[in-house]
Amino acid sequence: MLDRRPSHDDLVDHLVRSTALQRGEAARVVLDVLAYFDETTEEFVRRRHRELQARGAVNAEIFERVAAELPHRAVAPPELSLRQLRRIVYG
Repeated sequence: MLDRRPSHDDLVDHLVRSTALQRGEAARVVLDVLAYFDETTEEFVRRRHRELQARGAVNAEIFERVAAELPHRAVAPPELSLRQLRRIVYG
């Protein structure tokens, strides 16, 4: 019977070989990266809104910036209007 390790184990092995990370640290990094890229468009918009608002940005700036950032996500979502971005945050 073949060993059926989760597919990210190969990446963990690679990180252990190519960096100073221990296996547990490399596994945490991989899981963090996977969680980051698993974020939905709505979750990303809400998170970035909170982060930018906490830095003192106003909504007009925030929504323009988030709209500019979205196409650069690993899997780019469909283009959203500023109104759609506001609706994600405020419902």
